[in-house]
Order: sequence, then structure tokens, then C-alpha cells
Amino acid sequence: MNDGSAVECWLTDMDGVLVHEQRAIPGAAEFIAALQHYERRFLVLTNNSIFTPRDLRARLLAGGIDLPEDKIWTSALATAQFLGEQSPGGSAYVIGEAGLTTALHNAGFVQTEQDPDYVVLGETRTYSFEAITKAIRLIERGARFIATNPDATGPSQDGSLPATGSVAALITRATGIDPYYVGKPNPLMMRSALNRIEAHSESTVMIGDRMDTDVIAGIEAGLRTILVLTGSTSEAQIGRFPYRPTRVVDSIADVTALVADLLPAETAELSAD
Repeated sequence: MNDGSAVECWLTDMDGVLVHEQRAIPGAAEFIAALQHYERRFLVLTNNSIFTPRDLRARLLAGGIDLPEDKIWTSALATAQFLGEQSPGGSAYVIGEAGLTTALHNAGFVQTEQDPDYVVLGETRTYSFEAITKAIRLIERGARFIATNPDATGPSQDGSLPATGSVAALITRATGIDPYYVGKPNPLMMRSALNRIEAHSESTVMIGDRMDTDVIAGIEAGLRTILVLTGSTSEAQIGRFPYRPTRVVDSIADVTALVADLLPAETAELSAD
């Protein structure tokens, strides 16, 4: 990168960096293979709370990317970890799918409609007016409002879909209560990812396709950042933001060589041998 420092750990976004829907972006499989070859500590991050890590591994494998389940960190997992630390054994009314409900169950949360401690909103492709109405009434009665991520839209083959941030805005408009978002760009998700792989910010790089979530989250967590131009942010849009990534590249294929180039000196020597 610009300062020439070695990189020991890598964090990367999933959608727009490694895949488009279930289609692998050229170079993604090679990038993951390079991280594994050089034994770099890494995590793949996603704000998508629909799927469990096991589901995501299967979807990635179908696209040719062999990613271990324990290398996937979702906003659902980060949310469940946060709530488990804030309110051990707490209760929640959950709007979401298996990725979120499973994570909260594993964190020891009771999922209920009866006076829950929290309303937890995640992404789903089947938002119901009845469920949203129930969430609004529970928040009006005092339940605390948590959302997995602020993304207003998500991708699909037919175009944008309303995502967690859009539904959260509807609930906020009705209740006057803003949610606490756990996923990117909240540095909380970045710190939880760093802790998970025992990484230090000064020797870790964050790769993403969005300036307003991935890059700003990396900067606020003290990481160097790489923006790839295969997703949400185009090159022409970069200048609109008051911050810049450390480096801009066309795609993840351009990052693979950096895995070897930015190795710590002792590792590079061993690799050369």
C-alpha cells in the first residue's frame, strides 16, 4: 500500500467484491486461494443477514469459491454477539430469516412477541405488513430497536430490492425511534471482525465496493482500504465523498498479487525459499 507496511490480515466485503448474487467475480477464487496459501488471517464480511455462514459457504462454493464457514462474518452474527454481551439471556421480536434467527438463538436469546427487550430487524425477501405493524407497536411500548445494517437497497437480477434500511426508515417514521445499526459502517462490526481473527488495525486491510459502508468503516476502524470498482461505487463517484480509500483497483483480481507483495519480511523469505 502507500506506506509500504506489511499486511498480516485481510477483511473483505462479499457482494460486489467476490460475487454478484451467486456469480463469482473473476479473480475471487484466486484471491481466497492466495490468502490460504500464504496462511494470512482473514474474514469475509457481509451485511446480508438472510443466510447462515453454512448457507453462504454453499452458495459461494456453487460459484467456484471455496471459503470455509468460519471465515464468514455476517451482520446477523455481529448483531447477535452484540446483544448477547449487552443483555445475556434477553428476548427479542425478530423480523428476519434463518441467518438472523439462528444467530440470536445461538447467542441465547428468546424470540417472542410478548414484551421483548428488543425488536431486531434484519433483511428478508418477504417483509409482511403485519410483522412491521407488530414491531412498531412493541417499540411504542418500550422495546429497544436494533437493525442489522442500514443498507437501503439490495441487489437482485431484476434490479434493486428494498433492504433493511428502507424498512427501518418506515418503522422510525411511525415511532420516532431510530434503530441502532450494528453492521457496516458501524466500526463495531469491524472491531468484532478484527477480534475474531486476532488482528491489529495497523496491519490489516479492508476491501470493499462501497464508499459509504466498506471504505468508511475501514477508515474509522483505522485500517487501510481498497475500493474495487465491480460493485456499488463507480470511479466517477469517489470524488463526491470527503474521504478516500488507500487504493482504487478495477477488481479483486488486481488485489491477489498484493497478498504476496505485502507479506511480512520473514514470511516472504520463507516463500522465496
